[in-house]
Amino acid sequence: MGEMEGELVEADIVVPMHLSFKKIQAYEKYPKGQSRGRWKHLKQILQAENFQDCPPHEPNYVNIESPPSTQPCKRICDITGYEAPYVDPRTNLRYANSQVFKAVRSLSAEQVQQYLSIRNAAVVLK
Repeated sequence: MGEMEGELVEADIVVPMHLSFKKIQAYEKYPKGQSRGRWKHLKQILQAENFQDCPPHEPNYVNIESPPSTQPCKRICDITGYEAPYVDPRTNLRYANSQVFKAVRSLSAEQVQQYLSIRNAAVVLK
């Protein structure tokens, strides 16, 4: 058994350099023995990319200011946090479905005001 182990250790595994099923070969992707598993930190990316040369109006890692969205903001249910297609005309709270509507109607005026203040839509209800 000792002889077999020695033979296995001494055997070389031959892997072809060019694998026909791969679009990009490993030797093309990682030339000169570069390591594959290295992750770059944000500072390293910023230094490598030279963002000082970019136009100031284009958003990038350094300048994340971008123009306002052209899409309208989603209306979120004040109770559940799901998307809310409905608004209660009496309390002005947004709700997602009929079960939440029942809960909205059972709230006291003080609780309704608290929910509206969370959304920054507090109005004095009559």
